[in-house]
Amino acid sequence: MKFVIQRVNRAKVTVEEETVGEIRQGFLVLIGVGENDDFPIADKFIRKMLGLRIFEDENGKTNLSLKDVDGQLLLISQFTLYADCKKGNRPSFMHAGDPKQARQLYEYIVKECKKTVSVVEQGVFGAHMHVELENDGPFTILLDEAI
Repeated sequence: MKFVIQRVNRAKVTVEEETVGEIRQGFLVLIGVGENDDFPIADKFIRKMLGLRIFEDENGKTNLSLKDVDGQLLLISQFTLYADCKKGNRPSFMHAGDPKQARQLYEYIVKECKKTVSVVEQGVFGAHMHVELENDGPFTILLDEAI
């Protein structure tokens, strides 16, 4: 599993010129599901993401979590995080999760995040999406198999 977490002032995702998800301060998270991922791995990533203290406190130190700032989430499935570019110029996606498995885990992540975060928006699984964001910092974190 891979999460690309971007601290944002605002973000939105559109499909066919219709806004399907939009947030203010919080995280835009691109989610890649790998071929060997499962629910316990998803739970581990969710806990780590929600616990990240990357918002500034009153002293300008990154000490506050998403919950501390009443932050919002925009979760977008992105299998291209599993692009393997080692050979040639055309990426291989052989290590990305099967679409059925990936959809199931993506929907699970959305459902679990909604249990603790007041605003959770999402993209449309498998759709061609346009993503707009105002990155705050910029501040971007990659969570991958090493966590």
